[in-house]
Amino acid sequence: MNITIKTLVQENIVTLTNSLAQQGIEKKQALFEQYLEEQNRKERLIWLACDGNNFVGYVTLKWISGYRSFQQQGIPEIKDLNVVPNYRKKGIGSQLLTAAEQAAFLRSSVVGIGVGLYEGYGPAQKLYVKRGYIPDGRGLTYDDKPLSYGQTIKIDDDLILWFTKAK
Repeated sequence: MNITIKTLVQENIVTLTNSLAQQGIEKKQALFEQYLEEQNRKERLIWLACDGNNFVGYVTLKWISGYRSFQQQGIPEIKDLNVVPNYRKKGIGSQLLTAAEQAAFLRSSVVGIGVGLYEGYGPAQKLYVKRGYIPDGRGLTYDDKPLSYGQTIKIDDDLILWFTKAK
């Protein structure tokens, strides 16, 4: 296994979506085209993890987060970290996070990340804590909006606990 990290270019999009799909991650080509447009507008950065010719993961960094607290504080957000199942627990997620953190710390002393709360996010929760992320202390959000005591919500990918990491 020889993992390299590189940035997204147009020529990678079709191969990327096909490679991810073959390995169990279904992402539409339109998502990566949107990410590339945002990268070209300097709103987002995208890194890909490759094992030879196979794309095995990716992560993005949004300079302006959709989470209001991060927006107000100017905290860039690491978003959409994905590693294909057969490559998990091999340090690839950490390599991708390192690339995003290094870029974020060139412009900010703090970087943020959100994590879902159901079992499928367990490995990510553990990874973020291991890498020094701590909860931001503002509780949970659903669809980037704060939740209140007694509120009933659906548990899915939009239920998030937010973390930050200082330089």
